[in-house]
Amino acid sequence: MSRPQPLSGFPELLPRQRIVEQQVVDHLRRAFELHGFANLQTRAVEPMDQLLRKGETSKEVYVLRRLQADAEGGDAGLGLHFDLTVPFARYVLENAGKLNFPFRRYQIQPCWRGERPQEGRYREFMQADIDIVDLGELPAHYEVEVALVIAEALSGLPLPKVRMHVNNRKLAQGFYQGLGISDTDEALRIIDKLDKIGHDAVAKLLIDTVDATPEQAEACLKLASINSTDTSFVAEVRALGVSDPLLDEGLNELAAVVEAAAKEAPGFVVADMKIARGLDYYTGTVYETVMEGYESLGSICSGGRYDKLASDGKNTYPGVGLSIGVSRILVPLLQTGKLDATREVPTCVLVALANEDERGAANGLAQRLRKRGIPTQVSPSAAKFGKQIKFADKRGIPFVLFVNDEGTQMKDIRSGDQITVDVDAWEPPGEDLHPRIVAE
Repeated sequence: MSRPQPLSGFPELLPRQRIVEQQVVDHLRRAFELHGFANLQTRAVEPMDQLLRKGETSKEVYVLRRLQADAEGGDAGLGLHFDLTVPFARYVLENAGKLNFPFRRYQIQPCWRGERPQEGRYREFMQADIDIVDLGELPAHYEVEVALVIAEALSGLPLPKVRMHVNNRKLAQGFYQGLGISDTDEALRIIDKLDKIGHDAVAKLLIDTVDATPEQAEACLKLASINSTDTSFVAEVRALGVSDPLLDEGLNELAAVVEAAAKEAPGFVVADMKIARGLDYYTGTVYETVMEGYESLGSICSGGRYDKLASDGKNTYPGVGLSIGVSRILVPLLQTGKLDATREVPTCVLVALANEDERGAANGLAQRLRKRGIPTQVSPSAAKFGKQIKFADKRGIPFVLFVNDEGTQMKDIRSGDQITVDVDAWEPPGEDLHPRIVAE
């Protein structure tokens, strides 16, 4: 068998990188649970008609089919989920009678998207989502809350500075309506391309695609240029001279998000009128988050308010949610060494062997440590003591336990310090008990 080649877009982490990922996921889980979000896990596949409801994603869905299956039957209508929002909407509809509303959920799972692999964009990736859904009506204060939950969750991680850019679809659509543009959904999708294609290209698309006049296109771009870390954006939008009831509603909702965030998480949220989120189902506040110094990754945490994604024709379950791109954040930082773990194994103590006849006794010592929650393993062989030390050092294991004429000894192989210990009482320093994340 020839040496296998890496498969583009499917990142596989080394053990110490995986430790970082696991600890980040555990941190997010704890942060979400502190705010009362319950955990869900949904299946990896969804019906294609459900997956294609989200907008411009049909070319990115991985279709599921058994190798020998008839393409016209069986599993032909299934695809791998490319996010966790569409599966969650389906889950709510299927289980509405068993859920208590408002329902708060978090979900941390892999997703699959068939796009061109590049920095921060992968075909298989981990996402961490929170959503709050209600039956019939969802109060706007939840649009404030989810932003603050994410601010708290991300602030506890050793990441470069992050900033969340927020806008409101009602604000933008109301502004376009007030200008006289009829296809506001398409106008939103075009404005969403501003960072990618620039001012002039967006203006041309507005003119060519939604029949905007040059003056209307310029007004749309003036709106998109407004941003602020406080509610001063309201006056700036008003100064553009456009009026519409939907615009007023969006301004009020966005101002509430920005004002609350300025108090609870200063500097984290900025009102940014160019944020549109070019996906069909968003109806209120929309969010995109960037990591300073890594703007090329795009948004590392996105989402928004959706009123009609989950509906069975009789009942509607509006919601608001945000999705953290765990892989998008971590893989570039891990690959460039910006994040690392203090060791590549969970092991805190290696029990050394003088000879193979002592393996049973060594296993007994290890088990006594494990019963007290200290990760421990026994040396794989009774090699020279120096080689066993090297084995531990190579993996970052900080302590080696061995027995000699002076009794049971614990050696810190980093400092060389060695003490006689009671195996049933000794405790490692708190920072050494488990691997830790270290940032450059």
